Amino acid sequence: MQCATKEGTFSYLKQFAKYSKDFYGFSGDFFISSLGLGTFRKEPYREENYVVNYKESVKLAVLNGINHIDTAINYRYQVSEQEIGEALSELFSEQKASREQLVITSKAGFIPLEFPFPENPYRWIEENILDKELATKDEIVIDQHCLSPKYLRWSVEHSLQNLGVESLDILYLHNPETQLGYVDYETLLKRIEEAFSLFETLVKEGKIASYGIASWNGFLYEESHKEYLSLMDIVNIAKKVGGEKHHFKYLQSPYNLAKSEAYHFQNQKGPDGRYYTLMQAARGFGLQLIGSSSLLQLNLFKGKFAPSIAETLGTSEFNDLLSALQFARSSGVLSALFGAVDPLHVRDNLTLAYLPKTDLVKIKSLFGEKDAL
Repeated sequence: MQCATKEGTFSYLKQFAKYSKDFYGFSGDFFISSLGLGTFRKEPYREENYVVNYKESVKLAVLNGINHIDTAINYRYQVSEQEIGEALSELFSEQKASREQLVITSKAGFIPLEFPFPENPYRWIEENILDKELATKDEIVIDQHCLSPKYLRWSVEHSLQNLGVESLDILYLHNPETQLGYVDYETLLKRIEEAFSLFETLVKEGKIASYGIASWNGFLYEESHKEYLSLMDIVNIAKKVGGEKHHFKYLQSPYNLAKSEAYHFQNQKGPDGRYYTLMQAARGFGLQLIGSSSLLQLNLFKGKFAPSIAETLGTSEFNDLLSALQFARSSGVLSALFGAVDPLHVRDNLTLAYLPKTDLVKIKSLFGEKDAL
């Protein structure tokens, strides 16, 4: 199986000895940069989202020390995956990187459609999913989300084709809480169990190396919220279908200066049944946390940060954007994701590679009642 390896990723990081020694972390399987490149764009139906191309940003990131590339099949109706695939093909053919050096992740769960956007998306769903018996109508929620095992397999195989790789290092089940409110919690858990059973099969087939859940608010809500996800319940499902050596190893959840519940909100039960923060509970279950939305889709920058934030983070000589990324990668996540279509933005963000992470004691000093801003 071609995927990221401990040896391959270690050989990769050795190229960047000039960077701070903590710019890379170890997942247990591979070394990964503390900044990762994401490829999500808001409002995918806007034509302006298809003028841009992530290919050059991906190439520049990989050539300059970022070996974590994150996407999803539904991002820009499969175009983000396809552009990553173009970049990887060029990097590999030019022998400027190898597959074993890179951590490539994608997500399955949302119905991707395809670009150009079909005139009748409902007909696309009917022709590509229902008619091919990948799912029933009851398994498709609000015409956009589906956890049918047949559909999920189709999604993974199309992601591999789009990306031009044989295997994903991490496959995330994408925002399963989307279904809550349309199905009850027990039904969702059953669907997650069927999905995890498929994922264990895909590991055996060499199509994925591990899997996880990428959630927006599911792990961050209070327990009484209708879209709340219990990490303990999901770990128990992984153990049920995969045994103690299951391959459920990763969570992806938002973490930034304004949305910092993963760090301070004790809403998840740990292995001992007591309540902890998501970061603490994940650690207790032996899971790695990937931070998404590190810049809150640029909504963090509607006003200037207080000077004390940069002073605490050690980023006073830089801009607020770098301060936000420094916070996101320093607080306990394995890697913090940012989006950048312009390669110059990737290069600017790599300024942080020379800086050590901020000490956790200083991070803690930033927090008020709810967040750090």
